[in-house]
Amino acid sequence: MKIAVMGSGALGGLYGGRLAHAGYDVSFIARGAHLAAIREQGLLIDNEPYGTVRVARVQATDDPAAVGIADLVLIAVKLWDTERAVDAIRPMVGPQTTVISLQNGVLKDDTLRRAFGEPAVVGGVAYVATQLARPGVIRQTGTMQRLIFGEYDDSRSARAERLLDAFVRAGLEAKISDDIRRTLWEKYVFLVGLSGTTATMRSTIGPIRSNPRSRTFLHELLTETVAVGRAHGVRLREDYAEDRLAFLDTVPADMTSSMHHDLERGNRLEVAWLSGGVVQLGDAVGVPTPANRAVWDILALHADGRPEVKSQVTHHHQSHTTHQAQP
Repeated sequence: MKIAVMGSGALGGLYGGRLAHAGYDVSFIARGAHLAAIREQGLLIDNEPYGTVRVARVQATDDPAAVGIADLVLIAVKLWDTERAVDAIRPMVGPQTTVISLQNGVLKDDTLRRAFGEPAVVGGVAYVATQLARPGVIRQTGTMQRLIFGEYDDSRSARAERLLDAFVRAGLEAKISDDIRRTLWEKYVFLVGLSGTTATMRSTIGPIRSNPRSRTFLHELLTETVAVGRAHGVRLREDYAEDRLAFLDTVPADMTSSMHHDLERGNRLEVAWLSGGVVQLGDAVGVPTPANRAVWDILALHADGRPEVKSQVTHHHQSHTTHQAQP
């Protein structure tokens, strides 16, 4: 299986690195210092105290056309880079290529399906906490590196079975979803609540869930997102917001979100696709989303990042990414 990874930083580097370490033919699309480092030194996945994985020889390029047609393309860029990623990967996508996005949110696959046709796209959800520690080095927190994926017709297809075999051989905890839209929304609900509160309140989850007013706001974010998903025909349970709130009571008090990290660093934010996505999808079906609109509005002045930081970040893979472990 020939695999290409578009966005080879924290998330793409980890999953692609695991596949390469297992012996699969993996090409990484990267740029700048990260590209130079992995060409010269290979790719290191650091997961103390659970050990490290080093891929000594790494195929890496900044030219997707040089890779040629791939069997599988994994997309792991930040959401604002999706359109650019679509244009970039076109030389790697042939009639039989499978495209899986590991990005956040529920809007990403609509863009991919418009670009490459519905049959090409398999839905995917990644659960892992990871960051690009420095060029060529990815640091993972904890042991979770799970991938849930599935066909949009909910079938257990032959290609899904082949992909499952590859992911498992790479040491990943992988599963085929029997309802990929619900799977995507289950993570989306959790992520919208966590990112919306931690970023707007500049806090980890502990104080947010403990204060009555901030807890109510968190619950409202979750409730709105569930209502919007159900209005769009997603098979979420009616009490799923309460389920996620109860789960958030069990996570470490210092848990936060990638959007909070990006805000602190002055990086661009994914708010337009997270809370902003809930607002847009809610407007389409007449579901009010005032709490999520408030998050989108509050973060409006920070959404594009600080100018001095933007000038330093030349590509998506150089920014910090954290994907929280599965609820």
